[in-house]
Amino acid sequence: MISNSLRQKLDFLIEHYRDLVPNYASGIRELSLVELPEMVYNSNAIENSTLTLEDTEDILIRHQIRTDHQIREIFEATNLAKAMKYLLDNPETGISVSLILKLHGMLMQNIRDDAAGRFRTNKEWVRVGNHIGANPQFVHAFMSDLVEKYNASDDQYFLDKIVYFHAEFENIHPFIDGNGRIGRLLINEQLDLLDLPPILIPNKSKNDEYYPALEEYSNFNKLDRLSDFFARLLIEALYRRITRLTAPRIISVSDWAKQNQMSVQSATNKAIRGTIPAFRLRGHWMIDADLQAEKYEE
Repeated sequence: MISNSLRQKLDFLIEHYRDLVPNYASGIRELSLVELPEMVYNSNAIENSTLTLEDTEDILIRHQIRTDHQIREIFEATNLAKAMKYLLDNPETGISVSLILKLHGMLMQNIRDDAAGRFRTNKEWVRVGNHIGANPQFVHAFMSDLVEKYNASDDQYFLDKIVYFHAEFENIHPFIDGNGRIGRLLINEQLDLLDLPPILIPNKSKNDEYYPALEEYSNFNKLDRLSDFFARLLIEALYRRITRLTAPRIISVSDWAKQNQMSVQSATNKAIRGTIPAFRLRGHWMIDADLQAEKYEE
């Protein structure tokens, strides 16, 4: 479960963000499109794609493809971007099995056409490290139950529901390929349905935070680590959206620290802990240039 302190912080930021939404609909959409390549890059990099962020931007924005790019990785980038843009352009009313299969069909087109848009069946077992996905003969039933449980559990805190859904989705591993990318895509669709911004799971966090948190659920049925991780990412996402919508000027945390006679290391530590409203853009910590440091002295 999300801790009370993180929940209070989330609820405060969510109220502030939702107050902005009615007046910033166009800006929110444009930010979603601008952030899309970085979302695509990180989700694919988590799955060991060799494309850099610059490569991904070349492919998606400038339509430039180098001859040394692997064809599969090009399709991974363009297909994931297409699925993300589909969700932006076609607002859904909820999470469903049919939506999950549709997104998977988009993701795997020209990569695994034989497996695109369908769950594992028959003898299609999958293993990721030491984890074995669910028995293929039960996958469809497990996924139907997971979706039904998610849509029915209105008494739970929204992020607790999303955390459980993601952990169980990855535990089931319903597809032959593309499970991680679809799972992360669904997190952000679930947030969007609640009028909340997408989280960005950084590739650099996968071995220290993301994978260990998933393993804790797989091995011990515990969600504490994943809950904390997702809560901190959503707080950062809210900082990012609120600041980008409202701040006249955004600067690096290092420049902000110098501007406020603070050590860069101290400011960076505050950013990492979420005690100042900083956020990452292209892997660099950024903040509202006009933010007064005195308000955040510990």
